[in-house]
Amino acid sequence: MNGLVGADRLLAHRRWRRAAKNLLDGLEGRCHCLAVTMIKTYSAAVPLADGLALRQAGPADLDQIGALLSERGESDDAIDHRLVVTDPDAGLSACAVVVDGDRVVSTATLLDEEVCIGGVRLPAGQVELVATDSEYEGRGLVRALMHWAHARSAARGHLVQAMIGIPYFYRLFGYEYAIDIPQALNVNSLPLGEGTATLRAARPSDIPSMAALQDSAQTGFDVTMAHSAACWRWLLEHESSNLLVLEQAGTVIATARTTPPGEEVLLAEAAARDEAAARDLLRGVAALAPGDRIQVVHRVGTVTGNAWQDLIDHEPRRSAEQYYIRIPDVAALLDRLRPLFWQRLTGAGIDRTGRDIVISTFGAHHRIPVLAHGLGEVVTGGAIQSPGSVGGAGVAPDHLAALLFGPHGMEGLTRFRPDVYAADEELFQALFPPLTADVLSYYLPY
Repeated sequence: MNGLVGADRLLAHRRWRRAAKNLLDGLEGRCHCLAVTMIKTYSAAVPLADGLALRQAGPADLDQIGALLSERGESDDAIDHRLVVTDPDAGLSACAVVVDGDRVVSTATLLDEEVCIGGVRLPAGQVELVATDSEYEGRGLVRALMHWAHARSAARGHLVQAMIGIPYFYRLFGYEYAIDIPQALNVNSLPLGEGTATLRAARPSDIPSMAALQDSAQTGFDVTMAHSAACWRWLLEHESSNLLVLEQAGTVIATARTTPPGEEVLLAEAAARDEAAARDLLRGVAALAPGDRIQVVHRVGTVTGNAWQDLIDHEPRRSAEQYYIRIPDVAALLDRLRPLFWQRLTGAGIDRTGRDIVISTFGAHHRIPVLAHGLGEVVTGGAIQSPGSVGGAGVAPDHLAALLFGPHGMEGLTRFRPDVYAADEELFQALFPPLTADVLSYYLPY
């Protein structure tokens, strides 16, 4: 993918190149015919236009779903789908289909995730495994499935949705770019010497050790998304990437995901006990595919990031690549984040007792009372077009996710977004600082 920039680089990946063609049916579809209500009973069919219906997937649909995913995406997708819907933590209720009679013509799956920010845990959803039969493109079926996914997400208590997606498309459904995807950088040289540890395929019994190593690696980041227990099980079985561990004297001391050997190897989600283990890990991965170029996903400030600092080509970022975030209910999210806001406020030594914090998204505004020992419940009101007049901050709704989860903070966004500003700069820069992030997702975004 070297030499590609922006959207072209994302589209160059085999998954997103084919996904772009598949998913754009919703962009040009006859969306006015597909007014989908909030789904209260997921197993009940919701009628769509032209005699189609949207419903929860059933056991009899699995073969058709697998064939559709393989045809419109990758052959591995059928395996991944079965792993999800046969897992007790997800099941068939995680998947919906659009059917024409008994024929499955479109499908999507919602995964349960958790985003953690400053110690506050946010239940989250992620839409994956989306596909539409080529004969049924242009009918807005993806739009209908996204409505289903968001309704199910809300019912499961998710406060945000996170996603890797093709450029622009998911902004049509309320997603916005927010969290930077770290770069995959070329390895220029391998560590000297020979290691004493053994690199092998991970086993189910390794999951606690791998999860502990990842927890340690994510400690230094402000925003994190870890693999769920179910996702660890799926990663052991799926074929799009390999899950490896480095073992020494019966103890797992490092772990990583790699792409299958080919012209190049991608080493991602690397975590190690110490820098010696990190170097052994890199040597071991290189030995699996001698002669192939190796790229590593650089996790700044982690053990592996520090150990490989002088071995990789730190080329300047040439394109913006980010995870999508969707905020379905701004007030609910702000309310959950009150402990974090209070921590930031007191940490900065700012005393605003008795005065509200006002955040306007221009079409609405949110007031957070500042009490003597904490922040009061968020109160939402109508439009405030000039929040500066009441000492507040203005944040266009499509920049709110970047403000809450992104690398720029209030100060950075204010410099290049005219519709993000604060009357009290000290206050709002303390409440919304630049954040570092580390996201582990089912599919690698490369």
